[in-house]
Amino acid sequence: MKLSIFSVPDHHPAAPRTLPELYADMLRQAELADELGYDTYFVAEHHFHEYGGVPNPAVLLSSMAQRTKRLRLAPAIAVLPFRNPLNVAEDYAMLDMLSGGRATLGVGSGYLKHEFAGFGIAGETKRALFDENLALIERLLRGERVTYKSEFIDLDAVRLNVAPVQPDMPIYVGILRKEAAYHIGRQGRRMLFVPYASVDSFAEIGDMMAAFRQGREDAGLLEHRDSAAITLHCCVGSTDDEVARIAAAPFDLYVATRLYAKSAVYADVMRSGLALFGSVATVADKLAQLAGMGIDHVVTLQDFGAMPAAEVHRSMRLLIQEALPRARLAEAA
Repeated sequence: MKLSIFSVPDHHPAAPRTLPELYADMLRQAELADELGYDTYFVAEHHFHEYGGVPNPAVLLSSMAQRTKRLRLAPAIAVLPFRNPLNVAEDYAMLDMLSGGRATLGVGSGYLKHEFAGFGIAGETKRALFDENLALIERLLRGERVTYKSEFIDLDAVRLNVAPVQPDMPIYVGILRKEAAYHIGRQGRRMLFVPYASVDSFAEIGDMMAAFRQGREDAGLLEHRDSAAITLHCCVGSTDDEVARIAAAPFDLYVATRLYAKSAVYADVMRSGLALFGSVATVADKLAQLAGMGIDHVVTLQDFGAMPAAEVHRSMRLLIQEALPRARLAEAA
């Protein structure tokens, strides 16, 4: 199992931490993640609201690239309907060059109404825009000269003048529903999903994975390794009670900024199991259960609700140095 880091990042103007300080905290997290052996640092793209303070992840990830050596770097997700596909392809081709071939591209169609309104984009066009832009971005990153015309874009023999280091940059598609999991699997694409926003219980994570694998198998793809990643909020401490004291208030502050229809505070996710909150033993057991569902990549959201940096760093260390080895032993037993 691989472990990665994910940051929304939620900014709270009333809290003492400023937005520049949040960026500095994220850069330090990336350095620590690189040192500890996390696989990827994912950064969310959001606009026009404190729910997310990074409107263009490629900018921040490029700064991380200069401070790290092996950590992969990715948006989660780049909202394709909001950008010209040429710009997206150029941004992440440059990131791949600056990082020495460590870029991963997470993409999605977006879901927040105020963001579509802010960009003046009709929500009902997002699926068509996403599908079209993703297909074009893939071609552009492969170095093709692209001619294409549609209702949304007109390209006349355009080719990037910056080429990614990787000939086949990994691309994850963010999804919310089981039906989408099957669809993405059948397309042979990689999947990224956030159970907190998608399902109602820990057991249902297995259902999402089963739908994804069924889609891949129906397409004749029988190898599932490194094809899907799930994101869970995470805080690891000495005891379950200690983690509740550390994480409950920051998690509830994070939830207060969310603009989803569904909202679940700390007590709710403890009942549903849709988080990695607890002692080393508690979290290791849940990682082993996820491995039993066929999940080999867990992306952990450990900096939320203006969580103090010292607590984030402690949790990052405990997760990868103590919980993960314990989970691997349990899985092998």
